[in-house]
Amino acid sequence: MRSIESFTVTPAMQDRRLGAPAAQEFQTTIVGMMGHDLRQSLQVIQGTYSLLRSRLEEMPQQAWLDRGERAVNKLTEQLDCLVDAFYLAERTNALEVSFVGLGPLFWRLRHENEDAALQGGIDLRAVTTDAQVMSNPVLLDCVLQNLLTNAIRYTEPGGRVLIGCRRKGAEIRIDVFDTGIGIPEDQLPRIFESFTRLAPGRSNGLGIGLAIVRRALEMLGHRVEVRSIVGKGSLFSIYTPAVAASAS
Repeated sequence: MRSIESFTVTPAMQDRRLGAPAAQEFQTTIVGMMGHDLRQSLQVIQGTYSLLRSRLEEMPQQAWLDRGERAVNKLTEQLDCLVDAFYLAERTNALEVSFVGLGPLFWRLRHENEDAALQGGIDLRAVTTDAQVMSNPVLLDCVLQNLLTNAIRYTEPGGRVLIGCRRKGAEIRIDVFDTGIGIPEDQLPRIFESFTRLAPGRSNGLGIGLAIVRRALEMLGHRVEVRSIVGKGSLFSIYTPAVAASAS
């Protein structure tokens, strides 16, 4: 039986590497996150209109226009988040956290990524939940978006990607699971480093997605654990403070 390879980034490890986050760190992280996500959305727009030019007569025109419009709307939302983040960073040195409902967040992330999953022949699912966590909604959204983007990118047609959560004591563990190509054991400590591309042929990005995830989780104080089996898939688990039912 093949063993599961795991690697955990803890807050203590993060603090030794980069020190405590400040307002400038918050700005840098947000800029990196939004730049990465904006690039993904732009690629969707480019691909959409390329398909429009070549296949307009083969499919209902409105369906392709709707797809492009959704990507444009996502760009608008991301720009709004960027402006809000800078507004916040200019007025406080502390990262604000609040109640974040995971059910609506999971549903929206599934909806935003369903086109990419369909194009790749991948079954993308989100587990229904009423769980709430204490986090920063902008950073948590961007973290999960990055993890889902990677999960879809590194999963073969016919595979599955799932986002869900479960309670672990005083924490909620948010899971992003895929049946993709997996990560070799000797590469696990490197995946959160900037400009690391473990499978360059599958991505034309800069390899900063997981580095952005790491920096955001450092600032939030959330833990991340990675388990992977080469050829079978990966599981990224984020541990966040749970909100008691009475508090919500």
